[in-house]
Amino acid sequence: MGTKTADETGAATGAEATNDEEKVNVAKTDEVTETEAGPAEDTATDEIDDEEGEELPEAAQQEGPTGVGQGAGAVVSAALGLVSLTGSWVGTVASARQSLVGQLHAQTATSSDVAKLLDEGYGDAWKATALWGGVFALIALIVGVAVLARPAFGAPGKPQAGWIKSVAWGGVALGVVGLLLAVLKYTDLLLSLPSTS
Repeated sequence: MGTKTADETGAATGAEATNDEEKVNVAKTDEVTETEAGPAEDTATDEIDDEEGEELPEAAQQEGPTGVGQGAGAVVSAALGLVSLTGSWVGTVASARQSLVGQLHAQTATSSDVAKLLDEGYGDAWKATALWGGVFALIALIVGVAVLARPAFGAPGKPQAGWIKSVAWGGVALGVVGLLLAVLKYTDLLLSLPSTS
């Protein structure tokens, strides 16, 4: 409770002085260890981040196009090729319209020419279906060829994914077959109208 004199507040001598210095040295050593450990931990974290970055494929690390558009184009090409073979809603509506027009012509016709009525009632509807199938096949063919030709005009050194090529080739093949069938149906070489004589 009293005040200390100058001798008491000054530097201590003997064993007390050594203990204070040791305390100071221990505190400095702890600070140095924490300072050294901090950057070491950061370095370890950086090394882990670098290792994680190495696990990513090189294509993901590089900036540039990802090929999503090419993949979508390939799928669209294959879908349109399939639609050209199986028929579409547009082709069905066009066929029904042509059939209706043929029926209207048959009711207003003064002659009863069976070949003409058959051609107007069913032949034109068949050709409308073939025409729309050919349009879808041609679009499928163009989109498929564009997807296959795209790498030639894209980023050099970045190959196209294998599945994109496969699906695009499938779209091209379906487009060719659909276009061939559409031409054969439209020209009456395939499933022509029956003869009336």
